[in-house]
Amino acid sequence: MALSDDWYARRRWLLALRPLSCLFTAVARSRFKRLRVLGSAAAGVPVPVIIVGNITVGGTGKTPMVIALIELLRRAGYRPGVVSRGYGACPSRYPFHVTASTSPSEGGDEPCLIVQRTGAALVIDPDRMSAVRSLLSEHDCDVIISDDGLQHYALPRDLEIAVVDAARGLGNGRCLPEGPLREPPERLQFVDWVVCNGDGDPPGLPLSLPARVSMQLKPVGLVSLEDGRQVSCRAELPGCRVHALAGIGNPSRFFDTLRQLGFDPIEHPLADHADVPEALLALADEYPVIMTEKDAVKCRHLGPRGCWALRVDADLGAAFDTQLLQRLAPWPPHQTGQNNGPETA
Repeated sequence: MALSDDWYARRRWLLALRPLSCLFTAVARSRFKRLRVLGSAAAGVPVPVIIVGNITVGGTGKTPMVIALIELLRRAGYRPGVVSRGYGACPSRYPFHVTASTSPSEGGDEPCLIVQRTGAALVIDPDRMSAVRSLLSEHDCDVIISDDGLQHYALPRDLEIAVVDAARGLGNGRCLPEGPLREPPERLQFVDWVVCNGDGDPPGLPLSLPARVSMQLKPVGLVSLEDGRQVSCRAELPGCRVHALAGIGNPSRFFDTLRQLGFDPIEHPLADHADVPEALLALADEYPVIMTEKDAVKCRHLGPRGCWALRVDADLGAAFDTQLLQRLAPWPPHQTGQNNGPETA
């Protein structure tokens, strides 16, 4: 059993790690209080910066959230760009501009997925400010989304969105290594929105929170890894028995989604960001293989037969869309291609 499973099962043996956890918590609290979080204008960044992050280790649904933000901002007339650390990426240099032809080994699975889904300009660099400068120097962006980076305080931010897995919540509510938290729960009281991925009340969430939003990941179709065609979630697949691959933070969420769609999945959970073994793709000779979009970007180049990616779209509701655009009102979409800061009186 992985350590992460123990965090969410609240195993008693984790108490042995309490001294280290207390030290980590104290450092995280001190760091947040000591480091002044600047807005984009104060830091010399001429466009607003939106952080999409979390306070837990592992995936919570940030990538679908980023994709939804890109689409929302474009509908409103903005030209969004994205910066990311590029977890697991091994580019030849930094900063590195991810394109639709970039391999996941070079650009990272999540950045590649974002670019393939949206075509947005995206730069990866562990130094997020370096990524911002490179992005603005080569692309006409009027708003920047940071994929992760809530704890990267060198990066200025105007809006913060923290994504929480509604099913797993904050686990045992403890910071590393006793629990899954990168910052203590009260950090959520200082963000602009807490987005809960899924239904229900996430375990361990503080009672006093800013605006809380429910995000639903809605399946919209299956995409063939062989030829790229998209079909409805039950079309062209013989029967309902399938192999299910998920290398995400909470694989059980993906398997439950397949059951809700009427499939009977044979579960193959993988570690978050793990490579997909080709032996698992060969299982399609027995039953079709369905995987997450994040896993699909790592093996689509193989063109495997009988393998599909489940495409999902994030729905945050019209109220959130309206609130976000209202908060961005001081930075209207650029009409001339010039980078200007927020309007001042």
